[in-house]
Amino acid sequence: MYLKTIGEEEATGRVAEIYAREKTAIGLVMSATAAWTARPDMLAAWEEFFGRIRANFLLSKRYWRLITFIAAQHVPSTYCSTVYGRQLIDDLGSKSEVLRVQRDFRDAGLNARDVAMLAYAAKVTKDASQVVAEDIEALRAHAFSDMQISDIALCTSVRCFFSRFIDAVGAAPEPEFLDEDRAFREALALGRKV
Repeated sequence: MYLKTIGEEEATGRVAEIYAREKTAIGLVMSATAAWTARPDMLAAWEEFFGRIRANFLLSKRYWRLITFIAAQHVPSTYCSTVYGRQLIDDLGSKSEVLRVQRDFRDAGLNARDVAMLAYAAKVTKDASQVVAEDIEALRAHAFSDMQISDIALCTSVRCFFSRFIDAVGAAPEPEFLDEDRAFREALALGRKV
C-alpha cells in the first residue's frame, strides 16, 4: 500500500467493526478494504454504498462475478481479475473456461443473454459515452428489465471506480487470492503485476 492506512491492531469504532466482519467472513482484512482508511471517514460510507448495490442486485451472483471480471479486464485491474477469476472457476467449470471468457466472452460458449450483458458491461467500462438506445434495446430483447439493466450499469461502473481507486493507492491481491497455477495467475494479472 502506498498510503498510510489503519491496521487491524489500531482500528477502532466503525473501522474495527468492518474489519472484524470481513475477517470473520473471509479470514482476513483485504488491502482493498484497508485502502479506504487512508481517509478513515470513507470506509463506512463506501461499505454502505457498495453493500447496498450488491445486496439489492437483481441478478445472480454468477452475473455479478462475470460483470466484475469483464470490467476488471478493461480497467485493467489485476486485483479484481484475480479475485473474481478464481471465483468464476466454480461458475464456469474450469480455469480454461475462465480464460476463454477472458480472451473473448463472445466466443466462450456463453448463452446469448450472458453475451449481451457482457457486451454492455464492456462498453460501459471502455467508454460509457458510447452507449446508445440500441444497446439498451438489445438487453431488453434478452429479457433484462430496466431495473436489471440499471444494476448491470451500477455493478460495472462501481467496479471501474473501485478498481481504479485501489490501484491508485497501491492495494494488491493478498497471497490467499493468488492461484497456485502460475500460468493462470499470470493470465489474470491484467494490470499491475504481482
